[in-house]
Amino acid sequence: MAGSDVTREGVRGTRPGREALTGARAGRRRRRRGGGRGEQPMVPDAAFSSYYGKPVLNKPTWKPLDIAGYLYLGGLAGASSLLAAGGQVTRRPGLAAPAKLGAAGAISLSLAALVHDLGRPARFLNMLRVFKPTSPMSVGSWVLSGYAPLALTAAATEVAGRYRLLGSAATAAAAVLGPAVATYTAVLLSDTAVPSWHEGYRELPYVFAGSAASAAAGLALVTAPAAEAGPARRMAVLGAALELGAFRTMKRRMGLLAEPFDQGRPRTLLRASEALTAGGAALALLSGTLRDRRLAVAAGAALLTGSAALRFGVFHAGVASAEDPKYTVVPQRERMEAHGR
Repeated sequence: MAGSDVTREGVRGTRPGREALTGARAGRRRRRRGGGRGEQPMVPDAAFSSYYGKPVLNKPTWKPLDIAGYLYLGGLAGASSLLAAGGQVTRRPGLAAPAKLGAAGAISLSLAALVHDLGRPARFLNMLRVFKPTSPMSVGSWVLSGYAPLALTAAATEVAGRYRLLGSAATAAAAVLGPAVATYTAVLLSDTAVPSWHEGYRELPYVFAGSAASAAAGLALVTAPAAEAGPARRMAVLGAALELGAFRTMKRRMGLLAEPFDQGRPRTLLRASEALTAGGAALALLSGTLRDRRLAVAAGAALLTGSAALRFGVFHAGVASAEDPKYTVVPQRERMEAHGR
């Protein structure tokens, strides 16, 4: 069986030859004479492997830059629409306008990244031929197809300075769909067989929601006047707290399957994300107290970068968990043993 505890070569790959038998007899003679140190193992230590060195699962074939970028930009767009609606309701045009433009730009780039990974636009359109409520990909495709025109309409009316009523309605409608746009990709990843994505199904949507809020707040802190950036500062703190808290809770619950998040490239990216997100939130609070525009820009840059590092780290950790048979075999055995009791 692929992923067996002991490789074929270590148990049944060859018959013992004369040299092996001679060595075994010599070992027994030494033990009879008192010179041995107990029985020596005849089989090498167990190691996870699979036939022909292939992984148990096929790793995701998604392009890292395209799909990790798609995850990040979709979150930035959805949360920015919420800030845009908030700025519009509280009469903060300096906050609402850049948030509308940011949402439109981010969702356009997100869709471009998705289509580039798919290979041609027709493949995205084919996903809209049916609506399947049990499929995160189907639901997400329909959410995106409804959200993108609304975000683009809100931005276009803002730039044109006309059709204000239409723009206000589009902004409000985009804000309604914004949370789904920001988090459905977490459900999409959790719905796969990739071990470290699938096991995070409970907390990953909250991690992505917090990351999206941090990113949108970061963009607003960079672009909005300090006098109107109060909602962005509060969103930065709340988003950072949700992201960091949910991610640590997820790793504690996942046990063995949290290992890929703490190894190699994912570890570097996720450690950087934690530092940037926490530091960005602290700077955001400080910028509000001191009314310092430079601190606000630094906070915004840190939050935007930290959110991107989180999405790329989660993506690469999932790929690593699919490549190692241990992360597929051990949890399966644990579940079987638990059910057997």
